[in-house]
Amino acid sequence: MSRPVPSNTGRVLRMSYLVAGVAGLGFFVLSVLILGVWPGRVLEEQTRRMSPEHPLALTASEQRGRAIYAREGCAYCHTQQIRYLAADAARFGAPTLAWETRFDYPHLWGTRRIGPDLSREGSVRAADWQFSHLYSPRSIVPDSVMPAYRGLFDGAPDRPTQEARDLLAYIETLGQARQLAGPEGEARARAASHNMELMEVASPVLNASPAMTRRQGDHPQLGTVQDPGRGMAIYRRHCAGCHGRGGEGDGDGASGLEPRPANLAEHEYTRDRLSFALWNGVAGTAMPAWRDLPVRDLAEVAGVIRAFHGERGEPNLPAQVLELGARVYSDRCAQCHGEKGAGDGWAVRELRVVPTNFVAERPSLAESLRALRNGIEGTPMAPWTGQLSEAELSAVAYYVRGFYQPDGLADR
Repeated sequence: MSRPVPSNTGRVLRMSYLVAGVAGLGFFVLSVLILGVWPGRVLEEQTRRMSPEHPLALTASEQRGRAIYAREGCAYCHTQQIRYLAADAARFGAPTLAWETRFDYPHLWGTRRIGPDLSREGSVRAADWQFSHLYSPRSIVPDSVMPAYRGLFDGAPDRPTQEARDLLAYIETLGQARQLAGPEGEARARAASHNMELMEVASPVLNASPAMTRRQGDHPQLGTVQDPGRGMAIYRRHCAGCHGRGGEGDGDGASGLEPRPANLAEHEYTRDRLSFALWNGVAGTAMPAWRDLPVRDLAEVAGVIRAFHGERGEPNLPAQVLELGARVYSDRCAQCHGEKGAGDGWAVRELRVVPTNFVAERPSLAESLRALRNGIEGTPMAPWTGQLSEAELSAVAYYVRGFYQPDGLADR
């Protein structure tokens, strides 16, 4: 026979269950406080200290765009967090600070880097490029796996609906607050940081995107063409979507861009001019920079572009035609294109798109006349037919082509 359990043993068991339950509950509460509440409070305080005093909140349109960004699942492929890693800082720029997303709830940081990080996207691409890319990604980036969002447009990339405009308005805010904070904001963030070692990972520039255009900047010296076939393959992968397979500015993505992509076949370029455009992009247009490509690849592409133009004979013009062209140019063109045609006139600083540098770029006569008669949409270049006679238009079209100074490379 088994003996009955003493009553004090039952009390001990009940007490042990009670203690274990209370301890478990206490451990759970403590875990929530330590792992959830306390870090949140610390982060909130650090965000307040590192943030500018009056950070910009989203407008109504930008808030709608953020909702569309979330609805369409953009965060599944694109991140909005530049990590404190040297590789991230080198590719994208300064790591993301917590205060940059202080108005985001729920956050859209993302975790999968299928597409590029968008933390600084607001200052990288032109609006027409963004619309064309949303409408038909592979017409702009042939290797893109991004789906098309044609439902946000009224049948064409240059006819965005309000939803497309709202989405772009939100995208253009990404990185804007940090940019506006300026050097003072960066100094404030460093002073309030609890971990200076992490802050030292920061890029010396806020936005290191290799596609970001620059009006001025250094550029490499491109060597001669080694493999035209390889150059054409690179051109078709990166350039043909806008400029067309034959360089005539008629690529699949060209219809939604303004100004239209350059007709490369109607221009003769120095190698230095192509080096600058490929390395720095063309500010004010959809032409991005290609600093992420090896210099050798850029040289091959430059060779392909120069070959599009081919050799063309130049007519011998009467002196009176050149004199008339010089007078018209001095009166009408020099303020933008410069006295010597280098695109450095006194009005350049006020222009969104830098005028053509005729010293490094020579349009064909037909292209020059077309620009004078019709202007160039999306640029400050207006039609001159109402102010100049046909004789004056022809004379100045011939005259500007005389500024060109070929670099003499015999690789075409």
